Amino acid sequence: MSLYGHRLVFVDDAVERPSQAVRPWSAGQRLSRGTKLALDISIAVALLIVMAPLLLLVILLIEFESPGSPFYRARRVGYRGRPLDVLKFRKMPPDAEGLPLTLAGDERLTRVGAFMARTRVDELPQLWNVIRGQMSLVGPRPEDPRFVALYAEEYEHVLQVRPGITGWSQLAFAAESTILDRSDPVRHYVDCILPAKVRLDCKYAERPRLRSDIATLAWTAIAMLLKVQVAVDRQSGRMRQRRRKPGPATASVAAVGQTPAAR
Repeated sequence: MSLYGHRLVFVDDAVERPSQAVRPWSAGQRLSRGTKLALDISIAVALLIVMAPLLLLVILLIEFESPGSPFYRARRVGYRGRPLDVLKFRKMPPDAEGLPLTLAGDERLTRVGAFMARTRVDELPQLWNVIRGQMSLVGPRPEDPRFVALYAEEYEHVLQVRPGITGWSQLAFAAESTILDRSDPVRHYVDCILPAKVRLDCKYAERPRLRSDIATLAWTAIAMLLKVQVAVDRQSGRMRQRRRKPGPATASVAAVGQTPAAR
């Protein structure tokens, strides 16, 4: 299988890549990661309980609009390269086909799906992935195996931490569906957007910290409730509200706080 000249290799639906050298953890790192995992699970359980009425309403709306399961499992590459089925609410009819990316105003979206795409409600079932220890609340974006294969070396570092429901690249590219070049969205994603995402995810994976995770969760809540866009500095990971709304040609650059020359 190939994507724009790049050879993609799959084994049991996972990416075949060089074996990863597992870095030994210090006692402090083990304590920090254990604390993060415990907090992730505790918060995810609490959120599922609090949001149960909303989740039930969404399930009923999806089933009322189109037949089929209200859930969709997206195959991604997970922690340490393990296959990961990310649980989402279904935004399209069960037989929908086409691009592996969702565009703004995508005709495949149902009416409920279009609403969920705008509000990110479709991501809420991933709390179950967190409870199962497959994901974290904050971490690198879980990516499609076809795209991971294009940056296998970089993802050897990214996949050393659990992927997250939200994170630096998720915030920086929250408006991805409006950024993509509609004439060739996959090439635009591979050539322009994905490299910036990978850089951010690599930076996060270098030194994941609880303080940074708390700030990321806070900015995620601000972005969702106040409908603001967040800029993420590609060097420090610091987040701030984007001051001006970028146009399609500059959005992917401004999202990570860099100039065109830096690319």
